[in-house]
Amino acid sequence: MDREQMLGRLGDEVWDLIVVGGGATGLGVAVDAQTRGYRTLLLEQRDFAQGTSSRSTKLVHGGVRYLKQGNVSLVVEALRERGLIFRNAPHLVRDLAFVVPRYRWWEGPFYGVGLKLYDRLAGELKLAPSRLLDPRQTLEQIPNVETHRLLGGVVYHDAQFDDARLALALARTAADHGAVLLNYLRVEGLLKGKGMVEGVRGVDEEKGQVHELKGRVVVNATGVFADQLRHLDEPSSKPLLAPSQGVHLVLDAAFQPGEAAIMVPHTDDGRVLFVIPWHQRVLVGTTDTAMPWPELEPKPLAEEVDFILRNAARYLRRDPGRADILSCFAGQRPLVQGKRAGRASKAVGREHLVLVSPAGLVSVIGGKWTTYRRMAQDTVDAAALVGGLPVCACATEELRLQGWMPREELGSGWEDPLHPYGAERGRVEELIAADSVWAQPLHPRLPYLMGQVVWAARAEMARTLEDVLARRTRSLLLDARASVEAAPAVAQVLASELGRDEAWEKGQVEEYTRLASGYLPPTC
Repeated sequence: MDREQMLGRLGDEVWDLIVVGGGATGLGVAVDAQTRGYRTLLLEQRDFAQGTSSRSTKLVHGGVRYLKQGNVSLVVEALRERGLIFRNAPHLVRDLAFVVPRYRWWEGPFYGVGLKLYDRLAGELKLAPSRLLDPRQTLEQIPNVETHRLLGGVVYHDAQFDDARLALALARTAADHGAVLLNYLRVEGLLKGKGMVEGVRGVDEEKGQVHELKGRVVVNATGVFADQLRHLDEPSSKPLLAPSQGVHLVLDAAFQPGEAAIMVPHTDDGRVLFVIPWHQRVLVGTTDTAMPWPELEPKPLAEEVDFILRNAARYLRRDPGRADILSCFAGQRPLVQGKRAGRASKAVGREHLVLVSPAGLVSVIGGKWTTYRRMAQDTVDAAALVGGLPVCACATEELRLQGWMPREELGSGWEDPLHPYGAERGRVEELIAADSVWAQPLHPRLPYLMGQVVWAARAEMARTLEDVLARRTRSLLLDARASVEAAPAVAQVLASELGRDEAWEKGQVEEYTRLASGYLPPTC
């Protein structure tokens, strides 16, 4: 993807769909719409997946806790979508075993029966069967689990992914099929004619240029900010979202040295907690804290960090403390509030809604990463009706995402930093080999190479130091302090690729250092 080329394609034409928002939902809509043959333009105010979509628990899952709540239909839909993502993006999604440790006699049959039902609901898209473990088998899978009164465990399977990298795969898939996607182009208003939405007014944050863009239908896929765009359309519209903040801590791999994840079934607030191996680190979370308003860069609250450390310690022999935190991050979920205002955020549904305003603005709200494809299908179905577009069937169930290659050819090197490139790995390796500087690591404590910075600028539309360190690589999340130490060298390489001067480099390092301070202990 090349941003200048994308800008050159804006023109004066009328788009079939203009999608506002470049997170999981908007990117999914762009892929669905463009592969149906609709001319699609996507606009993102900052970077792709900069908000909630790069700050998830990194799981593609059916939702064990929803099964406990009796929401079987949501679980069935999510399990089916889990299977489709697993099949269509093997380079970015893998099977991960989860162990629920057992300390009471009744937990074996209780969790065993529930997880067998979970398997059954997945049908032919099941990843692997759940089973009971004895104490020895449990310790083999999760060596750091608390052993006092340990009776064994129950193992089940869900999928793990890299959220920001999957978002990029969606963006590039849409672009490969002809869509135009632009980051750092902020929508500041809606264009209307005869009372109907007929386009958007956007500002290029890099160049300062204003663009008035016409579309047969405009889709509001702005996640936690969806109510704000709805308000531009209908100033009297009532809020439909209840933002809920989820916080995660990143620890050294020693806190879960096995290959499986731990599912903590009992926490102070009644929800589950995960201890998950991810990129040679351990990810622990999440919280569910109702927030008064949406934020692009929310900060972890001290009480949220304490909650995670306290509840994780109940199930780990080696208890984590604040000094062990390599990075901590927060994201806000766009939970649908509806008539359930006032309920605890953990009780608010993850279902999605597609709404059409009297002026024809199509808004998709709610949902989660696992069901992004189904959300997009429902949204494009509605948008086609609103825009009077030709009826075309959804093509994404079988659509292989950019970088796809047979799983058996990918090998087992999931932790290899070049693994997420899939079929493009060879091209990235050729680029790295072209310059000895590009073969150097970003930092001794980070797994990435300088050549990946070059690739991010040339092929993945990275425009800032944050784009590279937070999303094209996951350096900010893996070790925030190391990413700050790497920032000057990375900025120099990125500036060379983008044609920027030393003043830009310096400004980028200063801006990134301020951002990263919010991911560092003791701030978190």
